[in-house]
Amino acid sequence: MKTIKLYLLYILAASLLLASCKPTVQVPRANHGTADFTRYIAVGNSLTAGYADGGLYLAGQQNSFPSIIAKQMQTVGGGSFSQPLFTSDQSNGSGYQALTGFAADHTTPIITPVTTKLAVRGTITLPGLGTIALYTKYSGALENYGVPGIKLSDILNPAYGNGNPYFERLLPNATPTNTTDYLDFVTVKSFTFFTNWLGNNDALGYATSGGAGDVLTDKTTFNTLYITLITRLTANGAKGACATIPDVTTIPYFTTVTVPIVLATVQKANPAVQALYINALVAGTTTYAPRAATPADLIVLTFPTSKIGVPNAGGYPYGLHPLNPIETQYVLDANEIALVKDYVNSYNSTIKTVASSKGLAVFDAFTFLTNIKMNGLLINGLNLNSNYISGGIFSLDGVHLTPRGYSIVANQFINAINAQYGSNIPLADVAAFSGVKFP
Repeated sequence: MKTIKLYLLYILAASLLLASCKPTVQVPRANHGTADFTRYIAVGNSLTAGYADGGLYLAGQQNSFPSIIAKQMQTVGGGSFSQPLFTSDQSNGSGYQALTGFAADHTTPIITPVTTKLAVRGTITLPGLGTIALYTKYSGALENYGVPGIKLSDILNPAYGNGNPYFERLLPNATPTNTTDYLDFVTVKSFTFFTNWLGNNDALGYATSGGAGDVLTDKTTFNTLYITLITRLTANGAKGACATIPDVTTIPYFTTVTVPIVLATVQKANPAVQALYINALVAGTTTYAPRAATPADLIVLTFPTSKIGVPNAGGYPYGLHPLNPIETQYVLDANEIALVKDYVNSYNSTIKTVASSKGLAVFDAFTFLTNIKMNGLLINGLNLNSNYISGGIFSLDGVHLTPRGYSIVANQFINAINAQYGSNIPLADVAAFSGVKFP
């Protein structure tokens, strides 16, 4: 009996020892660190507004990265976050693109414009801008100041709200009587924290137009304006986070319709074809000349491939002869790419330097999205990449993000904020957000 009792005591002691060695998981307590999220505002362009699938519409707005950040901030004392949402009756906003099926080859997507339940109140024709749509005015509380199309070079222009219908929608007056510039508009009411993702369009507009429809913002001008912007945003003690500008060559808009793919398709029908011809920028000049395309030249997603081979008045087939090359607006050629990268590198140097001087957090979108293009992204059991449609991150326009893509960006901002300010804002569940919506 004594032996049994001793045996039981040994078992009890061993159990207590094992229990004392059981690992415990310490979950950090949510806190705001040294930042104040009472009133968080988002400054930026279409990416900030939740633009997706070639348009601004209610479902996209509801999944904007600032709205996701704001929801997570509310667990550490963040306040309410209002966006200029379209109503349910006008939920399709500006209109957008929808995936409605695939062609007979089972790979070519059928993209259909959505033109019902729009928030268009009319149109106006403006000198130099042509006819633009006017959207239903929004006059409620506002924390998301994302304006599709805006450049850093536009933020001090008092007339900008007359020519950009997305900004015009937020202003009290009707075009062409607005005189409030963007920077004054976003800073008129006090705030405690901000995210800023301006600057993308200062390079993107030039890139997506193949260098034909826009210009790159002068580097010195960009630097001066960025200092002005951040100085104003931090003037009253607000803290914040900025993002760098992505490498435009990593987005599906430039990586889906490639020179080798188009050439291989042509050669199936006509094996004698040896090259595609493009109108390309001559290195070190501002002039263009026809030459054979290489894989280093990027064709835009919207290129009308049906034009290939159609003869011009001289009988030369489009894109297959130097006397009828693919126009520059459809190609970001190798020399234009080098030019864009040079400017983006300069812009990003400015962003990092100015943000650092004010002690702001920085989300390096350039590095992050480049890494996804090279290696993909495994997160929450999801295998994601930068491929068009199937990748899960980019929407149907090949530039802007899906709800899932915006949730990933939101988390990257949160990581940068937590690291800079010692806060512990919880991350959003990326798996809870959708990629491209299939029919």
